Amino acid sequence: MTNAVNRPISYAFPLILILFFTGFSTLPLGRADEIKEGREEARQSTASLQKAMSDPSKSIPRNLLRKAEAVAVFTNVKKGGFIIGGTGGDGVISRRIGNTWGPPAYYNIAGADVGLQIGVKETDYIMVFNTPAALKDLLNDKMELSAGVSMAAGPIGEEAAARTKLTGNEAVYIYSNSGGAFAGATVGGGTITADNSRNQKIYNMRGADVLTDPSKVNVSKLPVELTTFTKTLAGYAK
Repeated sequence: MTNAVNRPISYAFPLILILFFTGFSTLPLGRADEIKEGREEARQSTASLQKAMSDPSKSIPRNLLRKAEAVAVFTNVKKGGFIIGGTGGDGVISRRIGNTWGPPAYYNIAGADVGLQIGVKETDYIMVFNTPAALKDLLNDKMELSAGVSMAAGPIGEEAAARTKLTGNEAVYIYSNSGGAFAGATVGGGTITADNSRNQKIYNMRGADVLTDPSKVNVSKLPVELTTFTKTLAGYAK
């Protein structure tokens, strides 16, 4: 009798442990953890931008950045672009405000066909938004990359830019940085969505609000990694 009673309990115990750990792993991050991950994402985005701009002959033309409406940096975008638990495919977007740049809002990219080369598991993407119309959907917290927005692989290098008239006819220029190779790139489909869990924890604002009304952000209280991203981008866009 004792064995019959105890046997179901002994079988159930491992299951309880599995549910305990997997259940808690899917809970939303607390504010401290969210801020910590947000700081790391901003740091990685800054490093990705610096790497992309390190060689003028193979970089985003500065003249393009001078005219840009906004710049997005997505790091560690995996093939398929699926976002699971905040890992891979997340990044930041900063918008030009007059002659300055606003603080970076957090966004994710998902479901995109990133067309990685064989052997390359992930890449960083930099997107240069050239027109106010290209930002319209972003300012509603969600942008479908295949919904009538003209996109093209971005021109590379200052000399190439000098030979090519950069009219900004393409709403968005796209670049990838994978396996040590930086180049213009294309993205098929997918969605860019505000990571408002992170935006709320850091700014107490939605991503769209950070982009449209940065005057409400107390920049002096932001983590240094976020202000460093803004300053780095502003330096390249002079």
